[in-house]
Amino acid sequence: MSKIVNGASLQPRSGLAPKQIVILLHGYGSSGSDLIALAPHWQDALPDALFLAPPAPQRCGTMSAGYQWWALSELNSSALAAGTASAAPAVTTFIDRKLEQYGLTDADLALVGFSQGTMMALHVGLRRSRPVSGIVGYSGMLTATTELEHKDFVKPPVLLVHGTADPVVPVAALQSAETELKRLGVPVTTHLSDGLGHNVDAVGLQLGRDFLVEALAQAR
Repeated sequence: MSKIVNGASLQPRSGLAPKQIVILLHGYGSSGSDLIALAPHWQDALPDALFLAPPAPQRCGTMSAGYQWWALSELNSSALAAGTASAAPAVTTFIDRKLEQYGLTDADLALVGFSQGTMMALHVGLRRSRPVSGIVGYSGMLTATTELEHKDFVKPPVLLVHGTADPVVPVAALQSAETELKRLGVPVTTHLSDGLGHNVDAVGLQLGRDFLVEALAQAR
């Protein structure tokens, strides 16, 4: 199993020891240094939160400067399910390490993903032994949930945000994820940003901030 290194981070604005951790999982061909740019928009509302944006453990074959959680050689449902499953142990180990390091629990943790990182956040977040406070997914999709069908699994609140003009991950992925999560009993809120491509806009940032504040407060 590949080990995830610390990567980009933003310390609590309060200057105190972290009371919450927000882990941001970047998209394919990107890095934590890109996604940590979301954190300054949320710091004022979460002054005691530590923001961590680690790089995925694999270098991206087609983009030497970027990283991947797994190789996106195929985009069918079985390949995506296998990919998230193969990358999940490294993410889970990183989460466990950080919670232990700061003496925090899953209730103090929120996961945020973008694109391929959203796939990871949803896969890992729904399979923790204890529920994280919440999961925010931008421009991503939900991969296989077959093994969750007939078991009692954690159901943290989920926010999904997607651009209607996304040329990379079709907006239908949000609608499919929403339908499946609701069927499984996972509380999910969604937002479509009209005309937005594969990106995060100001409305998405605001929704993410408000969701994280409420989720982290209610989980305690």
